[in-house]
Amino acid sequence: MWTLTLRGGARLAVIAAEWRDAFGVVTRGRIQLELGDGEPGPVLGRDAGFWLRGTGVRALRNPGRRTAEVRIVTPKARTVTYESSHPVRQSPNDGGTT
Repeated sequence: MWTLTLRGGARLAVIAAEWRDAFGVVTRGRIQLELGDGEPGPVLGRDAGFWLRGTGVRALRNPGRRTAEVRIVTPKARTVTYESSHPVRQSPNDGGTT
């Protein structure tokens, strides 16, 4: 498990192969899903969970001004590479609570 942090206005491209088994839960702020055609999708608030597998979502966006966090759960650890138009900080799970 790890935490994805997106600053206000940040956008993170979703690489389908790297997210195929990942389940995300918004733990702070809001996250908007960007659909495959570039159109804005639903905005998910705190405690909203989502799968990206098979959805065609091409990016995650923070539509707010404040930092948003998503806890990502995967069945096994893997190397993950992201491209973002804004700085993105990824924090490993330190065993603490949020």
